[in-house]
Amino acid sequence: MSLTRKRKKELRRLQNDATELWESQQVLVGHAADVAREAGRQLGNVGREQVLPVVQDTYNRRVAPTVDRGIKIGRQVMDDKVVPIVGGVVGTALSAWDVANAKRQGLSFSHQPAAPVKNGPGLGSVIAVILGVAAAAGVLYAAWQALRTDDELWVADDPLSAPDA
Repeated sequence: MSLTRKRKKELRRLQNDATELWESQQVLVGHAADVAREAGRQLGNVGREQVLPVVQDTYNRRVAPTVDRGIKIGRQVMDDKVVPIVGGVVGTALSAWDVANAKRQGLSFSHQPAAPVKNGPGLGSVIAVILGVAAAAGVLYAAWQALRTDDELWVADDPLSAPDA
């Protein structure tokens, strides 16, 4: 199929216009990437200067006392309720075991004085502290994910050529 000179000239003009439009769009996209990069940098600055202090203040006023209160209640429940009950059950079981062993060996079983009470943090307080640290780490990680800047905006390095007609 052969084209007339007029049609070839129109097609060349159209191709040149398309190439020019494509190049101007590449320049525009490059400029938009620069603007987006600067906006991201400014957003990071605002986050560090404005949002982070408010988040930290709110955390210190609302979350930290609640976590501390939860740790205190957890420690109290573990030390006053759970540990004595479990200790009593384990002590009774061990006493029964000792009596059974003594009868099996033909020895008389004498009641021995209880071991001294350990002063220090109990199992419950250790678990409560671990849970508190994990919760604080989760809050900090979520805040970091929400406030971090994404500097890896995608922009084509080399301009793409317009398709040939």
